[in-house]
Amino acid sequence: MSVDKPLKVVFCWHMHQPDYRGPEHSDFQLPWVYLHAIKDYVDMAAHLERYPKAKAVVNFAPVLLEQLDDYADQIKGWLEQGTIIKDPLLAALAGPGVPVDHESRQALIFACRKANEEHLVNRFRPFKHLIELSHGIDQHKKNIIYFNDQFIVDLLVWYHLAWMGEFARINDIRIKSLEKKRKNYNVDDRRCLVEAIGDLISGVISRYRKLAEAGQVELSVTPFAHPIMPLLLDIDSTKEALPNVELPEQTDYPGGEPRARWHIREGIEVFEQHFGFRPQGCWPSEGAVSAETLRLLEEEGFRWAASGQQVLHNSLRASNSDHMPHNWIHRPYRLQQGKLSCFFRDDGLSDLIGFTYANWHADDAVANLVQNLENIDAATKGMPDRMVAIIMDGENAWEYYPRNGCFFFDALYKRLTEHPDIEMSTFSDCLDHAGAARETLSTMISGSWVYGTFSTWIGDPDKNRGWDMLIEAKQVYDRVIASNRLDEQARREAELQLARCEGSDWFWWFGDYNPGETVSDFEKLFRSQLTQLYLLLEEDPPEYLLHVFATGKGDPTHGGVMRQNV
Repeated sequence: MSVDKPLKVVFCWHMHQPDYRGPEHSDFQLPWVYLHAIKDYVDMAAHLERYPKAKAVVNFAPVLLEQLDDYADQIKGWLEQGTIIKDPLLAALAGPGVPVDHESRQALIFACRKANEEHLVNRFRPFKHLIELSHGIDQHKKNIIYFNDQFIVDLLVWYHLAWMGEFARINDIRIKSLEKKRKNYNVDDRRCLVEAIGDLISGVISRYRKLAEAGQVELSVTPFAHPIMPLLLDIDSTKEALPNVELPEQTDYPGGEPRARWHIREGIEVFEQHFGFRPQGCWPSEGAVSAETLRLLEEEGFRWAASGQQVLHNSLRASNSDHMPHNWIHRPYRLQQGKLSCFFRDDGLSDLIGFTYANWHADDAVANLVQNLENIDAATKGMPDRMVAIIMDGENAWEYYPRNGCFFFDALYKRLTEHPDIEMSTFSDCLDHAGAARETLSTMISGSWVYGTFSTWIGDPDKNRGWDMLIEAKQVYDRVIASNRLDEQARREAELQLARCEGSDWFWWFGDYNPGETVSDFEKLFRSQLTQLYLLLEEDPPEYLLHVFATGKGDPTHGGVMRQNV
């Protein structure tokens, strides 16, 4: 056993979905919040509950917390009072009937195909058979007339059964019974499945709260609507990492600092409402940081923040171009003029989990990860505050793993909790034992966890066009608010609507390297959200909001929901 203290390893799982609710509290436009809830948010909690000695940081985006509440309330309302659920896919499952028009039935069939073929479709023979039959409408749309109500019902049931995480699949007798039935599902079966979905969703937040109270999990937060804060503060900061980037025509986001503070404070308030305490740490949206961003986070009371490895690399190069410090990534830092500690993602280890290990046997994957950690342990002996930060999406990778990653997590948490030289920890625990970060940076080069730049959100013609549209809307917002013509309630509604428009996910998806269908979904919703902002401000929306401005034709890894730092 090492005479040094064990190497601290922090897994930070970021839970985030954008606000899929349409304008004026209309239907959820996409179902990913509730589908990831029953599959990933529940399973990620269950893995930790299974290993009480395991520790992790779990970061929640406030707009995700609000949407989980919304789904739980809507399902409860449907079960108790028959209130219609405002999600077309979930409402179709609930029934009692199914749509009669061909267009709606075809839309449901297409929606039920959006599942990982290897691990969510082929795993279940009845579901696979239904999906294969559904391709009969691909060449001849008129074939939809041969797909009767029972086919649509069975497809809807199996789609939701396939999306169930392993926790529910193993422990919920309702799910077991429905899987065993295989076909010919009726109204009672559908209601039973919706009840199970409601129970899972309504329990997500309380389970993570209990894990936090037990000291297993440190809960942290992201600014309210997941904006790229450095770009709100200074769009020109993009050039710190990309000097030759083409920026939008509008090069200044009006009132950026007040908006960034609003998102931070609103995010903290939503977090406190759900968990009952103030978070010590913040994963800034997309790990996007700048010196000004860190200053704001420190002023708003945060103890730590985190970002990507390439951001640290760029900042160290700017601070000291002669050489890189030994094992520079495996320790916290702070700006010389600040107290906020900043942790940085080990890109190599994080991407192994996100993109490589899914195709390995779980034992081999964990053995490889542990070997990498043991190598880091040997190389960092004597460093007083050594630690490894593995930071990644907590929801999108697991559908590429067998059984939603349960074999991998079982092996991972078992091996690490028993390892004599490795200690699972949290960012606050690291600081409790080491104090504030000892290492300092003389400068911070603005960037994100993706490539150390903001290229995923700005610089592309379609992304820049989106920024110009947002900035123009913000200018109108400022003018209307200054006129004092809106009452308090109308001002609040406009304020929240502006926040939805400022989220990062719109700009993530703009760009022709992304899949066309997904780009279309987000582009359409972005225009509708901007249109709603103008209507709340009692202004005429610009005519250009009627026209598509971004399309996609790419086929990125994992559908583009994650990025690999290569």
